[in-house]
Amino acid sequence: MNLDSWIALGTTVAVFLTLYFRRGAPTDLLFMGGLVVVTLTGVISPAQALNGFSSTAILTIAGLLVCAEGLKTTGVLDWVGHKLLGQVKSERPAHLRLVLSLVPTSAFVLNTALVAMMSPVVLDWCRKRNISPSRMMLPVSYLSILGGVCTLVGTSTTLVVNGELVQQHSEELLRHGQLLIEPRADDDLIARSAAFVDNVRPMKLFEIGRVGLPCAVLGSIVLFLLGPFLLPNIRGSVANWTEERREYLVEMFVQSDCSLIDQTVEAAGLRQLPGLFLIEIDREGQLITPVAPTDIIHGGDRLVFTGIVGTIVDLEKIPGLVPTADLGYEAQPAKKRLRNLTEVVLSRTCPLNGSTVRDGTFRQRYNAAVVAVHRNGVRLTNKIGDISLEPGDTLLLQTSRDFMDNFRNSRDFYLISPVEGSTPRRHDKSLLAGSLGLLLILWLCVTGFADAGGIAAGFSSPAIAALSIAGFMVMFRCLSINEARSAIDLSLLVTIAGALGMATALNESGAAQSIANRLVNFAGGHPMLLLIVVYLLGMVLTEIITNNAVAAILTPIAISVAWSGGYNPRPFIMAIALSASLSFLTPFGYQTNLMVMGPGNYRPHDYLRVGWPVALVVATVSLVLIPMIWSF
Repeated sequence: MNLDSWIALGTTVAVFLTLYFRRGAPTDLLFMGGLVVVTLTGVISPAQALNGFSSTAILTIAGLLVCAEGLKTTGVLDWVGHKLLGQVKSERPAHLRLVLSLVPTSAFVLNTALVAMMSPVVLDWCRKRNISPSRMMLPVSYLSILGGVCTLVGTSTTLVVNGELVQQHSEELLRHGQLLIEPRADDDLIARSAAFVDNVRPMKLFEIGRVGLPCAVLGSIVLFLLGPFLLPNIRGSVANWTEERREYLVEMFVQSDCSLIDQTVEAAGLRQLPGLFLIEIDREGQLITPVAPTDIIHGGDRLVFTGIVGTIVDLEKIPGLVPTADLGYEAQPAKKRLRNLTEVVLSRTCPLNGSTVRDGTFRQRYNAAVVAVHRNGVRLTNKIGDISLEPGDTLLLQTSRDFMDNFRNSRDFYLISPVEGSTPRRHDKSLLAGSLGLLLILWLCVTGFADAGGIAAGFSSPAIAALSIAGFMVMFRCLSINEARSAIDLSLLVTIAGALGMATALNESGAAQSIANRLVNFAGGHPMLLLIVVYLLGMVLTEIITNNAVAAILTPIAISVAWSGGYNPRPFIMAIALSASLSFLTPFGYQTNLMVMGPGNYRPHDYLRVGWPVALVVATVSLVLIPMIWSF
């Protein structure tokens, strides 16, 4: 251990200890700080420090996040969610459907993006069924993690390991080339070096799935069987949603292309929306009231609801269902994307006081359309267009993006506030976005078999596949360029880039080799014991730190362990890739675990209670299968 080794190792330990003892510390800033330290002290060159930012892992993750956002903004995920859980009424069937859908999907969709997309779907289902999200959200995270290890592109962790392998493979090729030109090079050493170079090659798409798939299957079975007994039932998380808030009166028109036509009220899901009640159906002047669950919805029907604003937002997302209070309402998806839902309270000086909703000039005065009306303590009539506006009325408006800036200080309104989660969907682009999503999956499958040389080189790269489809999503306006930029998690990408640079410092300084030599000596020449130590090291560090950083730091150490012991590096590489990807015991080890912590109202010990059987099973399966598939 020279001075550079101590600097690299000390910096890495300092970053990890800070992350462990200060949970709120910014991960990206810490790893960038560590990268700056090892660069300024001369452990690595500036070029080596910046290599992480051009890593294929970084580019692939960025592209996949944009593609996932495109599927979300076009309503593809809403459709998937309806098909997945729409008619399910209890927990066990819902858990089974999550197993059968999330595991295979997360094999091809980055699991962080998948949890971000599926969380609103599952939360909405929980609200409609009055089931605590604590019974559902943790399985969403765990199942996406399990599915992520079935392919190379299912989780950012395997992409980080693969990015490190690309660099390590190049370095080993260089060393092997130097051996070949040395006049006194030992033939056995040359042969060992050649085999070693081949075994640190980048992973193919389905290679990790040879162990990952059995882990996913058995882990899912354990979670499905034991989950109902171990998952907490925190009722408070539902009570917050179902509390009584101000109720609006809203009248919706069923357009000729609406997806609800010819469905019964119950089949359309209009009796299961929380905080919403279907008062009557106006069919060409004929009133149907009270509305029965078996009543059929026809094109041209006017559906009158009373309900809370959050559920009215859900109604707004149904294609072909539009409010009738203002004929200027934007119904075309392309134009609708330029507008938001906003709540306003009319002041005493508002010039529209005394006029009806139908006759009010909201379009001319404010470039806004009335969606619904609330009047505290007064039961409004069922004809929203005939309501005469009064001071203190709360209106739900469809407004332009600049409405807040233009009328924030207007004396016409007491209060103006945007409605969270009301961004409209581009339903006209849903078929195109879904097709591009399927094309991406097909392309990623091809990368697992395409030759990396010649004209097929571009098609063999997962990064090029993800970036190309992301570009098509933006080009065909499935999402805007600003939405694409917002979808890219810069904090995640900077953390990975910094961790890759610090991993290079450990490798170049000799610290990784020194740690590897000590681990080999500890194992006493037993490769299986060494594999268990490497796997447990990866698993423990992942649970207390974070997955991508651990994967980047430990991959060169695993390779050095194999070289020091004279073993095949492939089993140790796979042990790191799997142990750093399969985090079930804490909310801090994996980003998806943190993402469901708030919605599920979980506490840290809930993860340990639910996750330990899954962690035990996948660890056992991994340690049994890895040496059987990739021999020492």
